[in-house]
Amino acid sequence: MTLLNYLNSQFSAAQNLDFCLRVVIAAVFGGILGFERSRRFKSAGVRTHIVVCCTACLMMIVSKYGFADLTGPDGASFNGTRGADSARIAAQVVSGISFLCAGVIFKDGGSIKGLTTAAGIWLTAGLGLALGAGMVVTATFALVFLYALQKLMHRFAIGADAYAGNRLQFTVKNGYDFNSALEAQLKEWNAVVTDSKVTRRQEEGVTEYNLVVRRHEEISYAEIKNFMAGRNDILAASNSPLR
Repeated sequence: MTLLNYLNSQFSAAQNLDFCLRVVIAAVFGGILGFERSRRFKSAGVRTHIVVCCTACLMMIVSKYGFADLTGPDGASFNGTRGADSARIAAQVVSGISFLCAGVIFKDGGSIKGLTTAAGIWLTAGLGLALGAGMVVTATFALVFLYALQKLMHRFAIGADAYAGNRLQFTVKNGYDFNSALEAQLKEWNAVVTDSKVTRRQEEGVTEYNLVVRRHEEISYAEIKNFMAGRNDILAASNSPLR
């Protein structure tokens, strides 16, 4: 049997095309939801939503059609498969890999890291299920399609990925006067605050600001220096880009 005959033994070319089209539609739907979340600077953005939606679609396809080779054309079961629960192990893979994915997600200050990596691990499990079920064409298409999307979205950033991030820290003597000056400066920089923490140490008479801000370009040290010029209330300041 040739490879082409094997690939067409379970599903026709039209059926394989239908499966691949479902993955594409899932990517569109996931991307729409992810773009909305990304515009609000949420941790799970476009790439994460696309990978999760496509993986769920792929796993559903496997769940519905992945066991077609357990019966012959006449509907008779193959030897050793009668009475077996074919989906049992596949279901355990889906739930089990979710615990593994949770292990790579961690919180770093006000942001969450590892979401897209966890989604990628989940996708890898979905590809393994599809390959194990013999759905080689669908699994190959999903791999190439999502790999190409990831490369494109790394090269041409959209949503929150198109914004650079900075962590700004200030220690000031008078937080009340500093607030208005900082708000005016952020507006001038056209920067958006996505996370903030203000700590007042009354016994020392100082206030600490810890901010995460985003804009299209990183805030430079020269801009911070210009902001601090002539301000005697700023005791210390730091600026570190988010990576």
